[in-house]
Amino acid sequence: MRRRMTKAAAAFSALAMLAACSGGDAEEKDKPSEASKSAETEEAEPEETEEAEEPSAGSFEYPDLSGETLDVASDWSGAEQENFEEVLAKFEQETGASVSYQSLGNNIATALGTQLEGGGAPDIALVPQPGLIENLQENGHLSPLNETAMAEVEKNYAQTWMDLSTYDGDVYGVWFKAANKSTIWYNTEVWDTAGVEAPETWEDFTAALQTVSDSGVPALAVGADVGWPLTDWFENVYLRTAGGEKYDQLAKHEIPWTDDSVIEALEVISEVWSNDALLLPNGAQRSFPESVSAVFGDPAEAGTVYEGDFVAGTIADQTDAKVGEDAKYFPWPSINGSAPAVMGSGNAAIAFNDDEATMALMAYLASPDAANIWIAKGGFTSPNQNADMTLYPDDISLQIAEDLVNAETFRFDLSDLAPSAFGGTEGEGMWQLLIDFYENPDDVEGIAQKLEDAATAAYGN
Repeated sequence: MRRRMTKAAAAFSALAMLAACSGGDAEEKDKPSEASKSAETEEAEPEETEEAEEPSAGSFEYPDLSGETLDVASDWSGAEQENFEEVLAKFEQETGASVSYQSLGNNIATALGTQLEGGGAPDIALVPQPGLIENLQENGHLSPLNETAMAEVEKNYAQTWMDLSTYDGDVYGVWFKAANKSTIWYNTEVWDTAGVEAPETWEDFTAALQTVSDSGVPALAVGADVGWPLTDWFENVYLRTAGGEKYDQLAKHEIPWTDDSVIEALEVISEVWSNDALLLPNGAQRSFPESVSAVFGDPAEAGTVYEGDFVAGTIADQTDAKVGEDAKYFPWPSINGSAPAVMGSGNAAIAFNDDEATMALMAYLASPDAANIWIAKGGFTSPNQNADMTLYPDDISLQIAEDLVNAETFRFDLSDLAPSAFGGTEGEGMWQLLIDFYENPDDVEGIAQKLEDAATAAYGN
């Protein structure tokens, strides 16, 4: 029941431009794709709570779709693909439909563009960029959620998730999977030796870093060799100092990067980056994986590292540290009394037609039934507010999910919302300019102007 597409040639070039945001060559150096992040996390062996229970049947009403066939695609492979196929198997079992899954790899924008150019597309794709959804919608390829699917979304999702895929008043996406990128990880032995505890405010955070450094171990390892972790630093600070509305305006370049709100955020970051006593040297030459190993290797070279929930997978893959015991995290601290907020990313299901079976599967993916199956298997965070939190298999996974679901403010990774030339290309835009700032953190106004010049060129305004 695959719908044949028109306008393919016009859309293909625009989709190709988005490829860097979905794991293209510019991002392949050290930056985990959404697929690899969660696949790595599944290998972690965090502290066990209770043995994961089998998810029970929910209240979702399954239609009879006997004889119907559906094609679904995403960037997931390996363990992630296996887990998602079990989610689809439940839908097949309950409806009688036949669902086939295809992994399109990390360059999902390019892969979908190729399929569209060839005259077809899957019934449903799960994609990691709001910009890709917007492009496909603008070119007439997507169908908005029907009444049944929309009712399931409204019942289970916060407004902020619906807004991420709303265009001209219609919702086009179901955010099935999420990543929490507001997690700061620390070596428990190093922090215990220094006598510090997980902070809740920025002032307590910087004081804790100073105490750790005073104990004889550099407090913070930064991996900034290609710049993308530094964009995440900025986004977390900006969300808390400027708020969600300003964040949205900056993401669309409706305000300049020379705005006072940007200057304030850069000054807050400079507080840490300009204090050599806190930093493990050579951060601008260190990769993200190396920054994690520096903190959780034996012996520890530093006490703390910032990055998203996928740090757990890197710890398991590259060190002997045990997540939940040797390695723990705390949410990004409040700045100037800011409310709990999460900056993150995710994968949204989008539909290329409005057939009954397609919309039934979209509604199912918006239900707790679908989320609960993968939650119980680990390596998965759901933004579904009615998912069964008791199914998360360990304390760390549960805490990360609670932080995400309960955040008063959630915003998508700003660099993923920006044109790839500005937000997702090695040696250009935010990536390179924030490396420059890391190396010269006193030049706040100078770097703001360079960011504005680069943004103007990339956005075209």
